[in-house]
Amino acid sequence: MRLVFCLGLAIALAACAAPEDPQTAPDADPVVADASTDVASADPGSPAPDFTLVDTSGEEHTLSDYQGLVVVLEWLNYDCPFVGKHYGSGNMQALQAQAEADDVVWLSIVSSAPGEQGHFSPGEMNDRTEQEGGRQLAVLMDPSGDVGRMYDARTTPQMVVIDANGMLTYNGAIDDTPSTDQADIKTAQNYLTPALAATLAGQSVEMARTTPYGCSVKYADGA
Repeated sequence: MRLVFCLGLAIALAACAAPEDPQTAPDADPVVADASTDVASADPGSPAPDFTLVDTSGEEHTLSDYQGLVVVLEWLNYDCPFVGKHYGSGNMQALQAQAEADDVVWLSIVSSAPGEQGHFSPGEMNDRTEQEGGRQLAVLMDPSGDVGRMYDARTTPQMVVIDANGMLTYNGAIDDTPSTDQADIKTAQNYLTPALAATLAGQSVEMARTTPYGCSVKYADGA
């Protein structure tokens, strides 16, 4: 009887344990998006949905204001280990620096809802970006998730390329290797680099739509 009581007490204590902090909870199992749920407005070859978002310095950015320039949208969650792989290795910053050299506008978008993993105050986000060495033009806050849903953003990272005419040319994964191991970057097939090169050259992107992987975007309703 005493053994049963102790076992029951242990189970009860475990059930009452505090849940993991959403800011630090691990999320290392990749979410591979279901390609059958594509949003038509997010398909390459269609006009990029316009939006206005405020960055972490309080400035507004409207996508259509960048018409005439190629734009990269990167869905960002610094606490996602798949994102951490690319920032921890310096891979993402190198891509951002090359984009800057090519006069490409790089905007990172945080669609994590308040209280969810990856959402920080603007000041905290600036500190994280500095800590990570981010080279993006701006980090835009999308706490409602409206812009994320416009672009069918389902994972972090997820990459979108928009040409100088405001047309979507690429939407999907950064590469073909859904892992958190930095060593895999050397052997992965990068999708973003050739998509950007083709877009800058005014050519069609051979692989315009790929299946994104990473941590799920932490929308307010869990979608």
